Amino acid sequence: MSVANVTTAEILSHTRRRGRDRKLVRIWLGVVIFTLFCLVMVGGATRLTDSGLSITEWKPIHGAIPPLSAEEWQEEFELYKRIPQYEQINKGMTLEEFKEIFWWEWAHRFLARAIGIVFALPLLYFWLTGKIESRIRRPLVGVLALGGFQGFIGWWMVSSGLSKLTSVSQYRLAVHLTIACVIFGACVWIMRGLSHHSGHPVAAGRGKAGAILLAVLCLVQIYLGALVAGLDAGLSYNTWPMMDGALVPGGLFVQQPWWINLFENPKTVQFAHRMGAYTLLLVALWHMVTMLRDAPATTHARRSVVLLGLILIQALIGIVTLLSQVHLHTALLHQGMALIVLGFAVAHWRGFIGEYPQEVSVEVRT
Repeated sequence: MSVANVTTAEILSHTRRRGRDRKLVRIWLGVVIFTLFCLVMVGGATRLTDSGLSITEWKPIHGAIPPLSAEEWQEEFELYKRIPQYEQINKGMTLEEFKEIFWWEWAHRFLARAIGIVFALPLLYFWLTGKIESRIRRPLVGVLALGGFQGFIGWWMVSSGLSKLTSVSQYRLAVHLTIACVIFGACVWIMRGLSHHSGHPVAAGRGKAGAILLAVLCLVQIYLGALVAGLDAGLSYNTWPMMDGALVPGGLFVQQPWWINLFENPKTVQFAHRMGAYTLLLVALWHMVTMLRDAPATTHARRSVVLLGLILIQALIGIVTLLSQVHLHTALLHQGMALIVLGFAVAHWRGFIGEYPQEVSVEVRT
């Protein structure tokens, strides 16, 4: 008869080994998150410098090699001359000026390829060596699949500006950035689940609900910000707190049907982004007060204070970005801070759930 004979020492050994494995996976995910952050920042610079249409062909493999000769550079430049952006905006651009916008787009695509390698190869290694726990295998494969799909979305976005438009569609730009942030948030979620939690009791109901709402609002606000970027809506109405001379300006719904203004009217899009910021700030304040009252002296309450502080900083950066008429460095700081706020909001939400329970899979001896 087979009898299970698992000793306490074996269980402790397994627990220590699993702890080491989790640490390795967390380090890997940390590298992935940092690379994603860099990718989004370079993507933001690509948009702000109007560089996103400089590479007019989708070459997933061959495109990793930039032009290496004068003839190849001239060939890329001639391809760019065929699109409306050159004809209507940059006609007369020199080859040296073209190179400046080319390198931003090439760097963005290079990082996108790199993130695939940084994610896929370690995932395969950790999977084959048993360091990936079964409960996070499907989520990680899902993130990998979403990353592959994001590559297609990127080209779908670029293609919108190659035939009729002089820039990419704001709709497609917003989808592209939002998916990137979903991938970023998913990696933070999994990494946080593999980290040690304080064990402080969770406040009933409202605390977790508030954390979920804040994470969702952060993502919505990033989507609205992408629409602002896509329409160059931040280059006008550069005053605060008034907008076009009023707290609620006129002309918000001049287009028909009315809802199209939320996506295509620069004034309405900027106003919606402002209102989204105010909403996020008020919800963060309500959440902090709730947590300090319902769960004082816990990590949940302390995180709610930090989150409100981060959102306040982001709001101030947003105001400076607007007043500076979207100065490149300030705008990039605003985008980077948006990712930091989103990441912290996701980690805060994950903190209400706790870490993944360790799987016990010690061999049974007969």
